[in-house]
Amino acid sequence: MTTPDAPAPEPSMDPAVEAAVHAAMHARMRAGGRGTVPAWLRETAGEPRWQAIIAVGVMIALQLRLPPLLSAQVAMPGSLQSYGHFLLPALQVLLGVVVVVANPRDIRHASPRLRFVTLALLGVASLANAISAVALIAAIVSGSPKLSAQEVLLDGGTIWLTNILVFGLWYWELDRGGPRARARAERRHPDFLFPEMTNSDVADPDWEPYIADYLYVAFTNATAFSPTDTLPFSRWSKLAMTIQSTVSLAVGALVIARAVNALG
Repeated sequence: MTTPDAPAPEPSMDPAVEAAVHAAMHARMRAGGRGTVPAWLRETAGEPRWQAIIAVGVMIALQLRLPPLLSAQVAMPGSLQSYGHFLLPALQVLLGVVVVVANPRDIRHASPRLRFVTLALLGVASLANAISAVALIAAIVSGSPKLSAQEVLLDGGTIWLTNILVFGLWYWELDRGGPRARARAERRHPDFLFPEMTNSDVADPDWEPYIADYLYVAFTNATAFSPTDTLPFSRWSKLAMTIQSTVSLAVGALVIARAVNALG
């Protein structure tokens, strides 16, 4: 039994995570590092926001490239009806501007309330891309409207790439509570176990996951339809990767089949 003055016991860790931490500590002590705690478990300055801004900008640009028949159509009065497919991308732009204006650079000290704006942005992006994917699949299966092989490849590729960006941003925003929580070392248990966490002898001792790492996870999951070198550790991350793989497989398979049939 602990006394009132005794420190609270450390929460138990997953055996694989604990092994990764110990390996990183031993590697740093052998190398004469300035600390024994790996960067992904201690407080850091965090990553710059401009990387996420670029990813969001590309994601919105890809959605704007799609034709109206593959975008969310909104009933609008008079001449405004033809601009209905711009509504969801415009909403994403608005939310993105709010995030950038409120906190342009310092993710570590961003307001927790601002995270809800980011989550709302990703929710709108997910909805827009889901509508586009369903519309494309329906058009391919029913043959109406009839799409050429070039349209199928370009539009299908756009939706596929957008799917990677959307899920990569979701992984980045949710892993261990998001970039702010990771920079402040608020959570010890990772939702994604990167190879750098378990191969500390060859990894940079100051390595921590940035948005490029999560986009890579999303890309490999979209092409291999399963985890590759980075493992999902939580239930939500496993479910998210399952959904992403399903969307990628459905869009990719139908696009390739339709394009081959049209070219043949």
